[in-house]
Amino acid sequence: MSSTRTSPAVRALLAAMALCASTTNADAAGLPACSLLIISKTDHVLEVRRPDTLALLARIPLGPDPHEIAVARDGRTAWVSNPGYGSLHRIDVIDLVLGKAGMPLDTAPLLGPHGLAVVGDKLWFTAQGSKALGRYDPQARAFDWTMGTGQDTTHMLHVDPGGKLVYATNPGSGSVSLFEQRMVAPTMPPTGVMPAGAKPRLDWVHTIVPVGQGAEGFDVSPDGRELWTVTPAGRIAIVDTATRELAATIDSGMDGAHRLAFTPDGRHVMVVSVKTGALQVWDAGTRKLVKSLRTGRGAGIAMDAAGGRAFISCTPDDFVAVIDLASFTETARLPVGRPDGIALAVRE
Repeated sequence: MSSTRTSPAVRALLAAMALCASTTNADAAGLPACSLLIISKTDHVLEVRRPDTLALLARIPLGPDPHEIAVARDGRTAWVSNPGYGSLHRIDVIDLVLGKAGMPLDTAPLLGPHGLAVVGDKLWFTAQGSKALGRYDPQARAFDWTMGTGQDTTHMLHVDPGGKLVYATNPGSGSVSLFEQRMVAPTMPPTGVMPAGAKPRLDWVHTIVPVGQGAEGFDVSPDGRELWTVTPAGRIAIVDTATRELAATIDSGMDGAHRLAFTPDGRHVMVVSVKTGALQVWDAGTRKLVKSLRTGRGAGIAMDAAGGRAFISCTPDDFVAVIDLASFTETARLPVGRPDGIALAVRE
């Protein structure tokens, strides 16, 4: 698979970043229109930084176990999950205009919210303690959808822009859940006679693909055709999203592989180790290793399409590594106490 296609979401982000490139001064009300957001698990705060100079602007209090972050389409709200190893039921709500934490969401009975995604102005999340997915509608202030996976530790999440395809990794079961919303024909009852009025209905079809024990971090190519994930033993699994089958595996040789991410142009995949600090760059088309380097022990990757950078949250080493996507070299390190989720916010 090789693609230079840029997704609509990335194109929108590039346009928005261009518009606010010269307007990064703080608003009278609080935070600037463009912000780099970094979670500190040591200090239980959300760091707000300028995306150009990386200067620290604010630290906003978070809950007891902050992990992942997602930003609303209009850039005015951020959500931060608190999984608590599957026991907590809290998602923090951050006002990015005023720079203040609001009333957190209580996701109970869905426990352990972790992976987050914002699609269709709704917040989607995994509930690893409940082996499930959930969705929150901020306008209605209500949880309006849930779906079980039946798999252990449902963890990271991807939702396609149309909200009809949802993917999640289940490291405890060594699998990926692929959900597709489509019309499904009614099932013939044991009597062999279809009830009057029975007709196809819109439903979610769930496919489970084994990818290897502990597979956690994953990403979907910008064209949506492939899902890549990796196990702690370094086994990269590539799933064909059309056939919903395992298409290929690669032995990366990476001990402690934890997260991976496609570059915004879809040409490369970056893989990091949370155990050794190894960072690999793979050609997505040829599936060949093109570069290896060493940085901090990486626990997460966030892509900055507009800035041509990747941010690696090196949680055990207390810094965020900044990687130039043109040369795949480390250009800076930001001191942050046990950093985790990272996101860019661009306010409309």
